[in-house]
Amino acid sequence: GELNAPAVLEQQVRRMLADQRSAALVDNFAGQWLLLRNIPNVTPDPIAFPTFDENLRAAFTRESELFVESIMKDDRSVVDLLGADYTFVNERLAEHYGIPGIYGNRFRRVTLDDTRRGGLLGHGSLLTVTSYPNRTSPVLRGKWVLENVLGTPPPAPPDDVPPLPDRGEGGQPATVRALMEQHRANPVCAGCHAPMDPLGFALENFDAIGRWRTHEEGRELDVSGGLPDGQAFTGVDGLEKGLLERPELFAGTLTEKLMTFALGRGVEHFDGPAVRKIVAEAAKNDYRMSSIIL
Repeated sequence: GELNAPAVLEQQVRRMLADQRSAALVDNFAGQWLLLRNIPNVTPDPIAFPTFDENLRAAFTRESELFVESIMKDDRSVVDLLGADYTFVNERLAEHYGIPGIYGNRFRRVTLDDTRRGGLLGHGSLLTVTSYPNRTSPVLRGKWVLENVLGTPPPAPPDDVPPLPDRGEGGQPATVRALMEQHRANPVCAGCHAPMDPLGFALENFDAIGRWRTHEEGRELDVSGGLPDGQAFTGVDGLEKGLLERPELFAGTLTEKLMTFALGRGVEHFDGPAVRKIVAEAAKNDYRMSSIIL
């Protein structure tokens, strides 16, 4: 019965988190939350993306695992999952990201000179599993942000959704954004897409395997977007800045995801007070990972 004493419970939780076996939390929870379990099944088009190979596939997964593990082991704020200034790369992944001076297969922590790779939204793993084999998907990326960062999943799509057109008006090549705007002109589609697409458009500088780009189909990319509350921004930096201005939203969503993982069931409306209490207590400790788990 000693675990009923709060001080004893906290001591044991911290001991377990420090144990190397706590890596299971990263493997299982992060594997589900970040869709890392889907990485073995992604099949980028070899014609469109000839540089994608099995070494890169494995590197994508390892980067995200090491990153989440570092947040947990160093007991950093969970907000750093979105806004950290570092990541983990080996030579293969560094080459893919355009990070110079990294050699060998060993992963090492690198401090980033720019912010576009900082945090989960710049990870090749997440960017690839939220893309189609031959193109990006602002819808899948925006849906992931809504569900897993903002905690506001979109409604289920109707049964009769028309497919995205392959070409622009007049049969001309077009950017994914232009095709989405055509698609959204249908009122049946517009309702669901309004909150998702602007989030996904902000990530369009990343192609379907997470490489940085500035143009698509010979046209400069328009990466302007917006949050569901109407706040406008541009690009991944603007998206991250907007999300970080409301850290309690992400902390609340992560709390719900951890509760779902811990309880083995979905979070219900009657769990709301418990979630809010956890987030309020964690705010006093900078939303550190341990404060939410405790």
